[in-house]
Amino acid sequence: MMLTVAAAFKAVMDTVWDLGTETVAFETATGRVLREPILADRPFPPFDRITMDGIAVNYDSYVRGQHIFGVEDIQAAGAPQLQLSNTANCIEVMTGAVLPEMTDTVIPYEHLEFSEHEGFRRFTVHGTVKKGQNIHYKGSDVDKGAALLQPGVVIGPAEIGVLATVGKTRVRVSRQPRVVVIATGDELVPVHATPALHQVRMSNVYSLVAALEQIGIKARYIHLTDEVATMRAQLEPLLTETDIWISSGAVSAGKFDYLPAVLQQLGMQQVFHKVQQRPGKPFLFGTFPDGPLVFALPGNPVSGFMCFYRYIRPWIQAAMGEVNPAPVYAQLAEKIVFDAALEYYIPVKLQSQPDGVLLAIPQPYQGSGDLASLLKADAFLALPLEENVFEKGNCYEVWKFR
Repeated sequence: MMLTVAAAFKAVMDTVWDLGTETVAFETATGRVLREPILADRPFPPFDRITMDGIAVNYDSYVRGQHIFGVEDIQAAGAPQLQLSNTANCIEVMTGAVLPEMTDTVIPYEHLEFSEHEGFRRFTVHGTVKKGQNIHYKGSDVDKGAALLQPGVVIGPAEIGVLATVGKTRVRVSRQPRVVVIATGDELVPVHATPALHQVRMSNVYSLVAALEQIGIKARYIHLTDEVATMRAQLEPLLTETDIWISSGAVSAGKFDYLPAVLQQLGMQQVFHKVQQRPGKPFLFGTFPDGPLVFALPGNPVSGFMCFYRYIRPWIQAAMGEVNPAPVYAQLAEKIVFDAALEYYIPVKLQSQPDGVLLAIPQPYQGSGDLASLLKADAFLALPLEENVFEKGNCYEVWKFR
């Protein structure tokens, strides 16, 4: 019995387990999933910070009608805080510097006229001045002890900057799964080889390895020939060395599709085999007790590619504790009609319109063997099982791979 996509996805996600954590240097944490809260070790900003080059004055002197201020000193960024000794004067200040004591307002150079007489430097103020202007006040962004980052966030450039700011040199992140990608078939030859007429170069495994690298996971790959004893001999050592097996091919009903039987001989418990979807109908999913998960994908390149983004990537993200991303929807750009009762995933180009609508433009597609159809696409548009006529302008969920 074939499962619906929803039932198959639920069955996959019901097996999610926590991969555990490890601690890494913050400089190497880009792309990793954070597994601890990050707190502010002091207020943000930690002092009243100057936001424009100019002069710092006491506003009360300006209000009393004083528009000419003599210069006492210069407050540079990174220098200890100075103090204004006479509120009739000012201190020159640089962007990023601490606000001098006895001052409360910063007037930028653009609103000042400079003059000097016998070594006495002064500035004349032009324009309107507001009390407290051009100051980024201590703690106005974040209080000391406030949570800046929560577990589940994927660490990117902004997060790296925050980790550096709070002095978090080592950070706890999710352990990444140990993944092996498995190519199957006597027809496959290495990429550097010149294939005979009846052969093809190995490509699916490289697409899958690259898809894993998109989420920061380094995977290895092996090639299984169509021979039962050899398959078993190559797979058996991997039972204790890996968390996930992703295979390509040998799961349909062909006379040489031995992989499902070999997996069961090794102890795999089949969860399902075949899903009401196109492409990717022969998809097989299973588990080993205390061993790896098995995602056995069809050999046609678009089938396996789609199944990775629809099932495997969400499993990995959940197992690493990543906050579940919100679904993305797009508007169908043209009418589509299908005759079979399957959930369709069609390659689409996503295009943002001036009115804010995300448009899904179907790309020419010759079936699940048409790898070139993905070159101009950004995502798969999911067209539900319950319908067979999909009108232009209707919105459906998209599964992005770019």
